[in-house]
Amino acid sequence: MENILELQNLTKSYPKSDFTLEQITFSLPYGSILGFVGESGAGKTTTISCILNTVAKDSGTIKLFGKEMGDGDTDIRERIGVVYDGDNFPGFWTAKQLSKVMAGLYRNWDEALFRKYLEEFQLPSKQKIRHYSKGMTMKLAIAAALSHHPELLILDEATSGLDPVMRDDMLDVFLEFVQEENHAILLSSHITSDLEKVADTIVFIHEGRLILTAAKDELIYQYAVMRCKESQFRTLDKEDILAYRKRDMQIDVLVADGSKARHKYKEVVVDHTSVDEIMLLLMKGERI
Repeated sequence: MENILELQNLTKSYPKSDFTLEQITFSLPYGSILGFVGESGAGKTTTISCILNTVAKDSGTIKLFGKEMGDGDTDIRERIGVVYDGDNFPGFWTAKQLSKVMAGLYRNWDEALFRKYLEEFQLPSKQKIRHYSKGMTMKLAIAAALSHHPELLILDEATSGLDPVMRDDMLDVFLEFVQEENHAILLSSHITSDLEKVADTIVFIHEGRLILTAAKDELIYQYAVMRCKESQFRTLDKEDILAYRKRDMQIDVLVADGSKARHKYKEVVVDHTSVDEIMLLLMKGERI
């Protein structure tokens, strides 16, 4: 399957903060949703900024639609819809004024589609954006991102300000978007339950390093956590342990194949796990 986005050994350093985004490699196929997970400061937004060429990478390659994007590649930017976690638009604008600005920026701006989203999301077109709630501003940003008919959506915590009902509605919008074979979504989120609902693949990043890439179904149905006593933990084969974390008298051990672990370690409790627990073990746990 062809990829709409490809990163190969992306590196970016910030010497003053002692942070380095190191050798990030992953790809996003057409027709799919990739969940991008990591703690605050892990490097998700830096990665997205490098993809969009708003931050210059130090090394590595980034290809969008099979091509590296330069400063003058407005044709590529036209094909990308972006939503950031934060203020996407000036607060003194109204949604109606925003539409006029967007029409001047994007050749494919669809005023009728934008009005449809405003109505669907219950957003007043003449109210200043600064009077919107955080959830309303996020819905507005999503509406704007969708209304110039992009092929790739890049969403940086785009559901974080929404209540559970509206988040679920937005996830349905995202799933509908990728029904088009030439569409795809990069969804950065700390709400792992959202990713469990819609992501095809999940990429975990921690302290600037990629620590795991796996299919969502594989994470949910194959990965598992072993609940070990210390004596049991000492008998485990090191190659079976992805990460482990001590909790009181118990050691939780993340394994990639729960079925194999149950067969191999019959005296140990092996539980199904969630993306949230996998993230915690990978990011707070230890490795051998």
